[in-house]
Amino acid sequence: MTLQERDKAHLWHPLTQHKVKPDALGITKAKGAYLYDEHGKEYIDGIASWYTCMYGHCNPFITEKVAQQMQTLDQVVFAGFTHEPAVKLSEALVSILPGNQQKLFFSENGSTAVDVAIKMAFQYHFNGGDKRDTLIAFEDGFHGDTFGAMSVSSLSVYNGPFEDFFLKVIRIPTPDGSNNADVVERLKQVIAENKVAAFVYEPLVQGAAAMKMYDLNGLQSLLACCKENDVLTIADEVMTGFGKTGKNFASEFLEIKPDFICMSKALTAGLLPMAITSCTQEIYDAFYDDDIAKGFFHGHTYTANPLACMAALAGIELLASEDVQGNIQMVVESHQEFDQEIKTHPKVAGTRQQGVIYALDLNIKMERYGNLRDMLFKHFMDQGVFLRPLGNTIYILAPYTITKKELEKIYDSIKSALDLVL
Repeated sequence: MTLQERDKAHLWHPLTQHKVKPDALGITKAKGAYLYDEHGKEYIDGIASWYTCMYGHCNPFITEKVAQQMQTLDQVVFAGFTHEPAVKLSEALVSILPGNQQKLFFSENGSTAVDVAIKMAFQYHFNGGDKRDTLIAFEDGFHGDTFGAMSVSSLSVYNGPFEDFFLKVIRIPTPDGSNNADVVERLKQVIAENKVAAFVYEPLVQGAAAMKMYDLNGLQSLLACCKENDVLTIADEVMTGFGKTGKNFASEFLEIKPDFICMSKALTAGLLPMAITSCTQEIYDAFYDDDIAKGFFHGHTYTANPLACMAALAGIELLASEDVQGNIQMVVESHQEFDQEIKTHPKVAGTRQQGVIYALDLNIKMERYGNLRDMLFKHFMDQGVFLRPLGNTIYILAPYTITKKELEKIYDSIKSALDLVL
């Protein structure tokens, strides 16, 4: 039996209605920018496996570092213990984060990183004798699938059955340059009428909202308003972090820095699951007290796993290297060249780019997981390219180590896909 056939006996896949999508493609190995299926066919991983494997699959520099760590310390409880990979990672990460970020709290995925920040924000006010019950988030935002992260997300295809159980969240529009003043006024109104603990946002690019990009100055004005009103700011950089937007973190584009930054995905280069929520010294100090109950009582079994920490350290080292930075610039410029060629195509409604993130919208409406979208997905896979359209949006977020030739194959597959669109 094939992997695909054996899979059906026991496995339940994410984001899948198994009655209409019964088959999962068996992948047997990965290397560099490529995935290989059980039939021997290769696919360029045009989305770095959900934006994680940014230094390529099975990068030997990373795997060798982790293999060495395996021989010394594999796992230890992080409550009451510490270890060299975690300490070294904290030093490396704080050196590339925005300067106000001073403390790191580990968890296990992007959703939990957001949940940690939300809980810290509520308790920050609570510890100061100010109980607050409201969060603010953007329309179309997505922050994960655990309950706190899901509460501040607004994609109903994921949230529908659970919305009656959410935290109190008020949503505001994203600023697009033309509506900035109106959005700021809406924020001020929400703050005036509610006890707002925090504002949760994806800086500059909303990933699951089909790589929706919005106005930097508008976001800056919103953050300034939050600062003036003692509303904490939580930057969800799970997708945007570690070089994708043109800087190490999208928050670096802004003069006003967030109180929290949530990280995962490319944090560990796609090798192992781990997340970090960073925060300012001021946040940390609100929990630092003789009263034990004012501490942050949240924990995960694999918090600061030494192997994951070592993968993260290796990834940060690669991110800073001349080779990776040079290739990031090549990807940015290649996308710009492709954009000049494709943006006036009659079947393209619009294009956008931020760093290595490139997206184009087709001028046809389609369901997020509908038949036409599935036809596009199949076309790309038949062409040997793994792209995962979000409705009528096709986006590229490939590994930093991809070659010009491999990028050209992705571009060619998109150009040929336009012939499929009615």
